[in-house]
Amino acid sequence: MTDWTGVRERVLGLAAAPGSDKVFGASGHGFGLEAPLTAAEVADMERWLGAELPEEYRSFLLYVGAGGAGPAYGVLPVRRDGAGGWRWAGDVPEEIEPAALAEPFPGGADPTAAARILAERPSEEEFDDLADLDVALELWEERMAETQYDPRFTAGALCLCDEGCGLKTWLVVTGPERGRIWRDPRCDGTDLHPMRDDDGSPLDFAGWYLGWLTAAEASCGVG
Repeated sequence: MTDWTGVRERVLGLAAAPGSDKVFGASGHGFGLEAPLTAAEVADMERWLGAELPEEYRSFLLYVGAGGAGPAYGVLPVRRDGAGGWRWAGDVPEEIEPAALAEPFPGGADPTAAARILAERPSEEEFDDLADLDVALELWEERMAETQYDPRFTAGALCLCDEGCGLKTWLVVTGPERGRIWRDPRCDGTDLHPMRDDDGSPLDFAGWYLGWLTAAEASCGVG
């Protein structure tokens, strides 16, 4: 398990560091952190989700905070909702379906389905009237989005970070990629893919978060 000792204090201390406002995303999270969760709260969340959280993220919730400052616009805060469940607060439209987290993460979209729809993209040569082409393209884009954003492709994963401009970051909870961080650039027409450390190894939650913290401190001349 990652030793999170002193990490909360390091993050909070950056709020007063010279130049901290220049760190990307700081205008959104201000280097603030939610209060840590209790062991009972985390256990209740896992019962509600029907899955155990990866240990590094679980210990982060217990010793650092339930969300807040972090890479890009921060780690989405997790809070109780009014119906006895839990929700990850933020502007991303991803809704957590508890049962889906128990399913193994498939590792992105079905390439066959995406390729089939790409091959069916309407072309100008098929239409005499450009207005008809516009309508056909709009319908095709809707189909493409439905395929790209099929919730089955992110089963077994939590959306933890809004990178801005539609880009997101996911933490895999279930399956062979459990504990690893995946980037989601589907808004740019590219499939989800695993994030990697400087040495090319798969990036886990602790590496993702602590790498951001080290870079933020260096940017501010701290440490």
